[in-house]
Order: sequence, then C-alpha cells, then structure tokens
Amino acid sequence: MSEPFDSEQARLDDVLAKIQDAKVLNDAKLKRAEKAQAEVHKGWDDVRFKSSTYSSLFETAMSVRQQQQMLQERELATNSAEHQAVILDRLKERPYFARIDVQEKGAAVAEPIYIGLASFSDSPDNFLVYDWRAPISSIYYDAGLGHVQYETPDGQQEAQVLLKRQFQIEEGKVVTIFDTDEAVGDQMLLNAVSGESTTKMKSIVTTIQKEQNKIIRNTKAELLFVQGAAGSGKTSAVLQRVAYLLYRYRGHLTSGQVVMFSPNQLFNDYIDQVLPELGEQNMVQMTYYQYASRRLPKLKLETLQERFEENLTDAEQAVVDFKGTSVYFKAMQRYAASLNQKNIKVRPIKFQGKEIIPVDKITDIYYSFNENYKLGNRLQATKERLMRMLQSRVGSEMREQWVEDTVQSLSKEEYDTLLGDNPREFASDEQEFNTLARLIVQQAMAPIAKGVNRNRFININAQFVHFLKSVPQLVDLSAHHISAEQWQISVTATVNAMRHGELSLVDMTPFMLLYDLIKGSHGERDIRFVFIDEIQDYTPFQLAFLKYSFPKARFTMLGDLNQAIFTKENAVSLQKELAALFDPELSEYIQLTQTYRSTQQITDFSKAVLINGAQIDAFDRVGEKPTMRVVADQAELVQATLTQLARNDAAKETTAIITKTLAQAEEAYAQLREAAQVTIIRTENQRLVPGTIVVPAYLAKGLEFDAVIMWDASEETYHGDNERQLVYTIASRAMHQLSIYGVGNITPLLDVDKSLYIEEK
Repeated sequence: MSEPFDSEQARLDDVLAKIQDAKVLNDAKLKRAEKAQAEVHKGWDDVRFKSSTYSSLFETAMSVRQQQQMLQERELATNSAEHQAVILDRLKERPYFARIDVQEKGAAVAEPIYIGLASFSDSPDNFLVYDWRAPISSIYYDAGLGHVQYETPDGQQEAQVLLKRQFQIEEGKVVTIFDTDEAVGDQMLLNAVSGESTTKMKSIVTTIQKEQNKIIRNTKAELLFVQGAAGSGKTSAVLQRVAYLLYRYRGHLTSGQVVMFSPNQLFNDYIDQVLPELGEQNMVQMTYYQYASRRLPKLKLETLQERFEENLTDAEQAVVDFKGTSVYFKAMQRYAASLNQKNIKVRPIKFQGKEIIPVDKITDIYYSFNENYKLGNRLQATKERLMRMLQSRVGSEMREQWVEDTVQSLSKEEYDTLLGDNPREFASDEQEFNTLARLIVQQAMAPIAKGVNRNRFININAQFVHFLKSVPQLVDLSAHHISAEQWQISVTATVNAMRHGELSLVDMTPFMLLYDLIKGSHGERDIRFVFIDEIQDYTPFQLAFLKYSFPKARFTMLGDLNQAIFTKENAVSLQKELAALFDPELSEYIQLTQTYRSTQQITDFSKAVLINGAQIDAFDRVGEKPTMRVVADQAELVQATLTQLARNDAAKETTAIITKTLAQAEEAYAQLREAAQVTIIRTENQRLVPGTIVVPAYLAKGLEFDAVIMWDASEETYHGDNERQLVYTIASRAMHQLSIYGVGNITPLLDVDKSLYIEEK
C-alpha cells in the first residue's frame, strides 16, 4: 500500500474509533433523556387540580406550567440525542468523501479539511469532519488548486489550496484515492453516474459540480432560475439547496417554511429520501393540482391525464393559451378592483328555510362603506355588520313557536347538555325558559354564523361567471386571435362544467385568484422559500398567482424548455414574463448544459430530435447506440418488447416502457403481463416499484431509468410537430439503453442522422 493510502487509512481508523466513542456516549445520553421523559409523564399523576379558591387555582396552573416546561425540556433532549444518533450512524458508514489542504492568509502551515455529510468534532475547536455545507467546504466544489476566495458569514476570505483529494470509502476501508485539481474529478463522477437507477433519487453531495454549487449556495437572489438539460442534475442540486438553506438559516428557518411544487406525485415519491439522507426533515412537497385541490375541495378539478389527452380545436387552444397569460391576470386584477363600486355577487342568508337577510340588504351593506374601504376591509366590515344582525335576531327568534316546542320536549339528558356550565338555579320559570330558549336559538344559528364568518354569503361561482362574461370589455380579444363568439362558447362550456361541480385546469387558478382578491388575502406569509420544478409547464398566470400567494418567499424555478409538453408557446417567452414579476437586479439565471444521466450515444440521439433546442453537452460516458425497429403489427411489437426486456433483465437493468397515453399503457400492460413481470403506473398517486414498469409519458417527467422502451413510436401515434418535446422527454429518460419500436413506420419526429442509432431488422 502506498504512503497516501497508509496515512489516510490510519487517519480513517482514528476517526471511526472516535465516532464509535461518541456513539456510546450519545446512546447513554439518549437512554437518560428517555428515562427522564418517562418520569415527567409519570409526574402528571402527581398534579392535583384544585379549584376551590383563586390561590388554589393559581397553584394548579403553576404546577401544570412547570410540568409542561419539564416535558418540553426532556423532549428537546431526547430529540437532540435521536438526531445525533442518526448523524453518527451515517458518519460511521462513510465519515467523509473529500480532503482539501487550505492555507489561510497569514497562516504558517496548511490545514487539512475533511468534508462529509455532517460535521464531527472530538472537542469544541477540533473538527475532524466538516459539513459539506460549511463555508470552507465551498472551496472543494468551486475552485482548483492555488489561490481561492470564498464567502463566510464574516465576509470574503482568501486562502491557498495545496491539495484536493477525493475518496471512496467502503466498510471502514479507503478503497480509492483521487488527487485532482478539479472540483470533482471525472473518474469519481463517472463512477457515481454509471450505477443502476433505483426507485429513489440519491444525494449528490460527493459529486456537486461548480455550476450546481452556485445554485445550492445562492442566498441573494429573490428569483433563481435554472435552465437545465435533461439529466443535468438540476433537481438534485435544488434538493441540496434546500438542505443548505436549512443549515445556513438554522434557528430561523424550518422545513415547514419551504414548499416544493413537483410535476407529479410519483416524482415526490422518487425524491423523498434525499433530505432525510442529509439529516434534514423533508420540506412541504405537493403538485400544483394538489395545492389547488386543497384550496377548492368542493370542485372536481381536471387531472394531469385529462389535461394531457384533451384534443382541442385551434379556437379552443387559443382560449386556453390566452387564459394562461399575464394579460388575463391583469384583467382579473382590474375586474376585482371594480367590485369596490358595483357587481358583487352574494347569496341570501337563510335560517330554517326562510330568508332572514336578503341579497339586496347584503349588497347595500357591502357598498355602504366609503371608498377608502378596499375589497378585504369591505368584506370584513360587511361580516361584522351581518354578525351583529344575526345576534340581534336571537331575541326575536326566541319567541317563535318552534323554540317553545323544543324547550317543552327536552329530555333530562338534553337539558343537562344544553345548560353545560351555566348556573342551574333560576329565579322563575320565565328566566329558566328564556335561558333555555336563547341557548337553543344560538345553537341553531351557530352554523349560519360560521358560514358568514367563512364568507359563504359571497357567491364566488356567480362572481367568476360574471368575470368571464366581462372579459370582452376588459381585453381586446382579437389581439389574441379569439372572436366574441368563440369566447362566448368557452364561457358556456365553463358554466356547464361548474354546474356539474367540475373545473378545468386553465380556470382553477383564475377562480382561486378571484376569491383571494375579494377576501383581500395577503397569501401564506410564513413561507420563506418556494421551489418550482418543471417550470416550463407553468403558465405566466400560474406563476403570477404563486408570487401573489407566497409574497414573502424567495423563488427557485427550474426546468428544461426542451421538455415543454403542456405550454409550448409560453415556455419560449418565460424569461420575459419573469422579468415583469421579479426585480431583474435580484434575479439570477443559471444554465446547466452538461447532462450526466445518459450515455453520450443516447444524449446525442435525444438532442438531435430537437430543432433549435437549448444547448446540451453530453458527459463522456460511452454506451450502446439507441436501437430503432419497424414492426409489422401489435403482435410483433409485443414480441420485440419481450425480447428486449429479457436482454435488459440479463444486464440487471430496470426498464420503463413509456407510452404516449394511458390507454396505450393499459394496452401494453394487458399484452405483456402474462409473459413478463410488469407493473402499470396509471395515476400520479401510485408508488414507484422496483422492476419493469409501463408508464404514460406525462407521468415519467423528472424520472430516470436504466433502460427505456418507447412503445409504438409510429407516425400514427406521434404525428404533430408540437409533440417533438414529448418525444425528446421520453428518449432522455434512459440512462444506458434506449429501444424504439414503431408499428408500420417510425414517426418523422425521429428522423435523425442514421449514424446516431442502429436500425434493427
């Protein structure tokens, strides 16, 4: 064994021994903390509740408070020890992955800095391992050997880097050492990306590239926009960014203040282990559809599948495109502002089948406040007036016959329940009756008061339809290639859908915005960071809405304009739209052109599908060329697929059979399941499973597989030039093997240079 191996192994042995010592101490600490916590829980039995006098009540309250504080302290101690146990277990597996020798300005000698998933020290000032997120660790990712500058909380520091070393450590042994002057040597990166795909995304902290590090450590931008080719590591980098921010702002930021919008639930499942692997709790993860469903629980919203598979006429498409624009967003803001003067739509307030406050009365109240009242204040003031009216109604309602009948028919149990903690002694029968009658009316009117408090007197459905009908007065529709008649047809379609409790994706965001504007909502102000993946599939309207909904948040948006399968036109002008939403001075745009997922052969083939696509540079990893084959019919398609599946299984490669639609996925599954072990992914709420899967293309976004079989890539299936990005998305899911079969012919969208693939017979 060479000298570096000997000394590095000796150092590793020493660190592992100290980690083991720390584990023993922490396990003892955890046992003590758990025992103390159990004792505090037991201590609740000794708390005596005394309420005979004020002083005894005070004594009880103090006793309860003291017990709560003790329990809180013990829980914190237990949680801290549990967290440390997880970190120590992880460090024991692999304490570090890199070393840099850094000589600070003015220092006599260089200090070796070892970098791992978490910090570890054997005394307060002696760090044996530095967390990869620590300021000094950025040198490893950003710079080569020689003079460097790096940011710290105390400002910029200067140093000399004399050595940069990378390790592969397995089961307590140094297996490989790379000395390099690059951030991450190509050999180490090649080892990392050549492995097999799994159903869970892994952390990339050992192989973060310089451009990815810029994404991870950016703390200045209000908007960080990342355009990255398929497989460029943009999603991985963003997950490391979440981990970095939680580390950087520890004590001021929790994972609950970070929201990530993902393309589908499958993808959420795919990435849900990355942050726990790094010792952090997961942020809030949801799809845009889930967010809207949470906000609009009573409406059936259009699903991802319905959106992808709808066949629209040119006129319908023009309306859909217009409803996604910032022009439409601004039109709604103008419309909402006009509701301060007229046209608010309300429902009457009914009690026991009778109108007790009619529409005209509520409208009069709403507009009785002066012009200084804006929408939110106007609504609040109206609510307060209505609540007072309901309160005054209690007295008159008490004299109604139904109340007397209810009092007379009360059972002993109902009587006791109704009175609750109220005094049971009455001066007269009349006082007893009035007390009971008031309680009965208040109880009966409680749901009405709750409804008023929750703005249910606002008729948001009617208001939204009124807005749609007002659009021709707010916008010149002809500039968007929409006639008055085409707009009216679209309004009728939306009204009919709403009558059935349904709402299309293109209408759900404007619907939510209108309600928020009427309420004067200030959005979710406690959210500090919002991440949006696959940004190319969002409309400018949706982005403006999210900016409005999370007003205190910094945004990180990432996507690949080459994969815009839903918003092909909008994706092109996205940067211009964002410049109108975010201060350009506080916006940063980063492009990741290097793709690591696929072999050079698959990357070269995939990018040839695109016309004027964003730049893509293949990582130098050699593999087989994609194969293309024309099959005569469905039977031959099935046989060719089974043959390729057998080859992939023999090579221990997991396969995704990607179809265009769900119907095709069902067809493929039905024909393959007797002869092969396959799982079909029908909805975004399913879990990814090991082995071969059949999945429609719109659910494969963001995922990667060892091998991809493109099912029936014929002209009949993929015929429009607007499906070019979809074909690219399918091809770019493959890491090692791409097989394409077309029944009768191959789509012209795959008409690429013949040297890029092998034509199978």
